[in-house]
Amino acid sequence: MGLILSENNLDGTILECIENLSSSLSVVDLGNNNFHGQIPENFAKGCLLKSLRINNNELEGSLPQSLGNCKDLKLLNVGNNNLNDTFPNWLRNLDQLQVLILRSNKFYGQVDSFDVTVSLNLLHVIDLSHNNFSGYLPAHFFEHLDAIREGYGKKVEPKYMVDAIGGITMNYALGLSFTTKGLETKFQSLLSIWTMIDLSSNQFSGEIPKMLGELHLLIDLNLSHNCLIGPIPSSLGDLSELESLDLSSNKLEGKIPTELKNLGFLEILNLSQNHLKGPIPQGKQFDTFTNDSYLGNLDLCGLPLSKSCDTDEETPAKFDRDGDELNWKISILMGYGSGLVLGMSMAYIVFTTGKPWWLIRIIERVQQRFAERWRSQLFGEFNKL
Repeated sequence: MGLILSENNLDGTILECIENLSSSLSVVDLGNNNFHGQIPENFAKGCLLKSLRINNNELEGSLPQSLGNCKDLKLLNVGNNNLNDTFPNWLRNLDQLQVLILRSNKFYGQVDSFDVTVSLNLLHVIDLSHNNFSGYLPAHFFEHLDAIREGYGKKVEPKYMVDAIGGITMNYALGLSFTTKGLETKFQSLLSIWTMIDLSSNQFSGEIPKMLGELHLLIDLNLSHNCLIGPIPSSLGDLSELESLDLSSNKLEGKIPTELKNLGFLEILNLSQNHLKGPIPQGKQFDTFTNDSYLGNLDLCGLPLSKSCDTDEETPAKFDRDGDELNWKISILMGYGSGLVLGMSMAYIVFTTGKPWWLIRIIERVQQRFAERWRSQLFGEFNKL
């Protein structure tokens, strides 16, 4: 049984009776209306909700912890409201959750303190973008995303997020919108193997966790517009299914890892507005990216940028050539200098002593020996005849 009232320009507050109906309703969709006020707080134990969509309203306050009683919840979409709360740690109770959308609210605080006691082995779409989350990226949270880790796709058959309820097929993902590959995209259906993590436009700080490279089934990763520092982990080159990577508008530094060339499905790459330096990797997917992927990184060089560069691999060779050339020039100068000194010394002797008899005798002796050897060789050849 479902209650679907989306896109009707309804206003007012959400009635408290929704709480009681949650024990009989499996789908509630009140999205794209003008509801205001707070979300009802008392979702009873035994709640049967599988999908709750109250996105694109004017709701305020916090996200009720009693939603943790809805153990079968697969999709939670509260995006585009005015909710003001910390990250909902009670999510750890929802081991059936597949899609979590908190985007464009006023959520704040750290996510890295999230305590996972139940593995979120089905969660494959996470959108926390456009909030005020801070602290380090939640590595502990990522470690429990079994649906995005390697091997999961081989164990579970891909299927759409639909259920047959009372003879009616309920498509949970119908009309869901995500920013993917840089564009706002509305989905008519959603496969369980479509994976996305969007943490953009927050205040996350620190370095990008290396363990993100273990989420081998991830298709879309967006960490843009945060305060991230340090290098781009080379482990991101292990995200073999990745189609879109956006790390723009952070404070990342160092070189672009050549391991990113392993991303054979990568269509969108945005590394702009960082502090990256050195040569841009060449070949494979990197040959398809334009200048826009690298804007604002003044120390990057190489195609597609107009700025050429000498890589670190070329620099030592250049130094060696310079060293060899320098040694060669020094040798010539030393030989030239020695000859000049010897020549000037002999000239001085000639002009000061007259004939250098000792030198003349040496030359005459050499000439005499050469003449004798030449005559002996000549007579030898004559006798043979």
